[in-house]
Amino acid sequence: MADLFSFTYGQKKEMAVQTAAILTDEIGLGDDAVEACLLVPDVDEGLITPDEVKARYGESVARIIGGLGRIRQLYEKNPVVESENFRNLLISFAEDMRVVLIMIADRVNLMRQMKAFLEESDDQNRHDREAFVNEVSQEAAYLYAPLAHKLGLYKLKSELEDLSLKYMEHDAYYMIREKLNQTKASRDAYIEAFIRPVEEKVKAAGIKCHIKGRTKSIHSIWEKMKKQKCGFEGIYDLFAIRIIIDCPEDKEKMQCWQAYSIVTDMYQPNPKRLRDWLSVPKSNGYESLHITVLGPEQKWVEVQIRTERMDEIAENGVAAHWRYKGVKGEAGLDDWLAGVRSMLEHADGLEAMDQFKMDLYEDEVFVFTPRGDLFKFPVGATVLDFAYHIHSKLGNQCTGGRINGRVVSIRYLLKSGDQVEILTSSTQKPRQEWLSIVKTSRAKSKIRLALKETQQRDGLFAKEMLERKFKNRKIEQDESVMFHVIRKMGFKEVSDFYKQIADGLIDANAVVDKYIEVREGEKTITGDNVARSASEFELDESKIGGLSTHLSDDVLVIDRDLKGLDYQLARCCTPIYGDPIFGFVTISGGIKIHRMDCPNAPELRRRYGYRVVKARWSGKGSSQYSITLRVVGNDDIGIVNNLTSIISKEEKLFLRSINIDSHDGLFSGNLVVMLEDTSRLEALLKKLRTVKGVKQVERI
Repeated sequence: MADLFSFTYGQKKEMAVQTAAILTDEIGLGDDAVEACLLVPDVDEGLITPDEVKARYGESVARIIGGLGRIRQLYEKNPVVESENFRNLLISFAEDMRVVLIMIADRVNLMRQMKAFLEESDDQNRHDREAFVNEVSQEAAYLYAPLAHKLGLYKLKSELEDLSLKYMEHDAYYMIREKLNQTKASRDAYIEAFIRPVEEKVKAAGIKCHIKGRTKSIHSIWEKMKKQKCGFEGIYDLFAIRIIIDCPEDKEKMQCWQAYSIVTDMYQPNPKRLRDWLSVPKSNGYESLHITVLGPEQKWVEVQIRTERMDEIAENGVAAHWRYKGVKGEAGLDDWLAGVRSMLEHADGLEAMDQFKMDLYEDEVFVFTPRGDLFKFPVGATVLDFAYHIHSKLGNQCTGGRINGRVVSIRYLLKSGDQVEILTSSTQKPRQEWLSIVKTSRAKSKIRLALKETQQRDGLFAKEMLERKFKNRKIEQDESVMFHVIRKMGFKEVSDFYKQIADGLIDANAVVDKYIEVREGEKTITGDNVARSASEFELDESKIGGLSTHLSDDVLVIDRDLKGLDYQLARCCTPIYGDPIFGFVTISGGIKIHRMDCPNAPELRRRYGYRVVKARWSGKGSSQYSITLRVVGNDDIGIVNNLTSIISKEEKLFLRSINIDSHDGLFSGNLVVMLEDTSRLEALLKKLRTVKGVKQVERI
């Protein structure tokens, strides 16, 4: 019931009587709805309690009054009534369809009283009353008129639209009304004269039909003027004729076009105004032929040609369309309203209608923000869903919510009508289990993105911490050894490994210890495999035999079958067969083999030139050597798969490990590959550089 302004009990009682008359005379509701309407002012004033209403008048009347009370609670949240969601929420809150009909009748009655309401105002309250009238008119236009239209209450729908225009666009309304009034009698006569000869010719052609004439409503004319950006005189179709044909569905198009031909033979058509919604119906199912013709007295008249079936779909909307298709439409507003309208049209349906209780929007809930904005969610959605719907940052920092003033957890299931306020903390972070709390795909995707970003940040932090530990213990970190450490510690994903370090579940010192253990255990080539600082070296000729006196002149030949001399491939530059190389004598007497372009080579030659031994490879490469490739490129779908596919297809070439990170649209990573010699390496580099999206491939 209308309570947007402070009315006295007497005024409320009088308006309740007027609304009850509309329910009876113009809508056709039964006794329960009328009694509920009349009792609302008494319940408001405390003259009768809801329990007394139920005992004295029955459960049906009490349920209707309860539904009206729930609607009032919605208004107290200051909703944005222009929202389609509010219209849906209002109906779902009503529960009993008669509540909606009473609300429409109440708003029609209130709009009819607006003129007298304004005339009673004085200078002191004029502004307040005008603001009230404007608010009521806006709700009539945005909320109640569309509901009346869906219910088939076309007379009330047009009245609500015209009256709302009268108070919202005062000058436009009276201008159009004045121009229409000037020619009403002649217009009615003109329409009658236009219909008579058309009807005779159409029926003479064997087409069964009836023809209706109408003048557009003031609201409809104003909407046309705004859409076409023209004055009143620029509206062609003030006059409208509707030819409704009764025929089988398989003959519809033929007879519609036949009627079109008859009309356009009689009157000159405007080809720019032809609208063919027969061949291609509108998305809402609307089918019709529209043509504007130049009638007698050089006046433009819009002619609509359709069948009985098309007319019912046009009048009743989607629900009628589904009935004609022979299938049941989706559960929702249109089906429910179609059932209501059917009951209204049949006298024997009134008793059943009084018992009708709608089961609407069972899969959706509608909730408010503190400022009255309304959002729709699936049933089962939580406070966390709501937070992520508003903003990602709000969701990431959400610790709970305040529902109607009561603090709840992020797991709270939203209910229709809830007013939700999100509580946050700057220390809160998304967690993996949140994915099982939210219902909407939007929230799930935002949580996954936040988790990925958090994991990347944690990974960088863990890497930096681990690097500091290695540096403090003066240990040079090798990518391939580190990869083996991660695998031996039971991790399939490198990111999971670093996350556990960041979370404090793995001690960084324990990782360094494990690294040393794995490194010392990998003695791939003969020798003690102990890497010690060259500064500790003291030349001991007895350990290297005849080589000691001619180190600078002799050439060390590196062959897998070499006996009697320990050598090891240096980890700092990982030489492979074919690389230009030199040897460096270690303190143990073994020799480290380095590439000529090793980053440590200049320093070794400068400080320990007497330990450097010339070296070369012997024969053909047949052993497998480990090398690391650094790859940088665009972070496109499938690019990593393309890289690994090239490697896997190469004979005698094996991918040992891969470690890829992506950031800001780029990826970078290391590939550890086993191959025989530099010729195979050059061929591989060439192929990898041809992959689309790869920016850089280099050996490290």
